[in-house]
Amino acid sequence: MRNHNQEYQDNQSRRYSYDFDAIIRRYMLRTLEPHFVRGGSVLELGCHKGDMTEQILEYFPSVTAIEAASDLIEGVRARFPGRVHVVNATFEDARLEQRFDNIFLVHTLEHLDHPVEVLAKVRQWLSPEGRLFVAVPNANALSRQIAVRMGLIEYNAAVTPAEALHGHRRTYSMDVLLSDIRHAGFCLDDHGGILVKPLANFQFDRAIAAGIVDEAYLQGCHDLAKIYPDLSASLFVVCSVRC
Repeated sequence: MRNHNQEYQDNQSRRYSYDFDAIIRRYMLRTLEPHFVRGGSVLELGCHKGDMTEQILEYFPSVTAIEAASDLIEGVRARFPGRVHVVNATFEDARLEQRFDNIFLVHTLEHLDHPVEVLAKVRQWLSPEGRLFVAVPNANALSRQIAVRMGLIEYNAAVTPAEALHGHRRTYSMDVLLSDIRHAGFCLDDHGGILVKPLANFQFDRAIAAGIVDEAYLQGCHDLAKIYPDLSASLFVVCSVRC
């Protein structure tokens, strides 16, 4: 039995989130924006404390979110009064009557025990002209490949003990992600990488704080992700129900 209230907590081996995560989300949303159904409804699958929610709300007036960790619900509701409706349930147990035009599943698919089955269910929540936006940490990220060669990670797609404590079940490469999307019955509209990542998250946080890494450097890393998506921090896909 999974304890979702425990999985989001920091542990001795690894923090759950870093300042660099907000940077990744910012570049991610800029990349996904051309595919948004503007003026459409929004469903966020896994809102955590609402950091991604806050950035989505820069593009849309309101969000419905599903979050399994009951301890987080009231904090998210209080953070965005009147703008975010939160359903406390697992994706497997959630029951939604509405269909949504924009569904965000960001850095969450890797946590699921049965990702293809959940994706197939999410397909039923997507409107006929809607878009599903999926993003996952990249198994082949440059920083991760460096860590493998340093002996810190056994192999690129390994789930580290610290990641397992946070509920990770797998680490995606693009081929595996695209396979899951296809098997769930989605049509692929776009895919790629977000920001080539030569440093670990905590190293990026320190380098930014020290003024070593600036916005121009980050933009350069993101531009490189368009050429070398396999080295990027995160992978994304945009998909729909109609081909």
